Amino acid sequence: MQGGNKSELACTYAALILHDSGLPITAESIESITKAAKVEVEGYWPGLFARVFADKNIGDLILNVGASPAPASAGPAVAEAPSGGGGGGGKKKDEPKKEEKKEEKPESEDMGFDLFG
Repeated sequence: MQGGNKSELACTYAALILHDSGLPITAESIESITKAAKVEVEGYWPGLFARVFADKNIGDLILNVGASPAPASAGPAVAEAPSGGGGGGGKKKDEPKKEEKKEEKPESEDMGFDLFG
């Protein structure tokens, strides 16, 4: 892992620890956690993280990870079939589309390990 990525990850974990403990996320507290974990971080990371989380609710960020805004109401794409030379005037009958059902795997499927045994 590169130095910047390691520093960034260490500060992320430190900020999560502080949030989980109900403590304010400050540069000094991030530095103290990373030093206690014996992880060397580049000097600007703790201050940067402290400024980012100063005006953000880390709980909301955690809950919204991976959430993206829904696209504006986009209608379904309609593809036109090429008109065959059958003298039908290029008109196509409305055909109902078949919906494909995807098989869902059961959640309890064995992944090759046992958590409790």
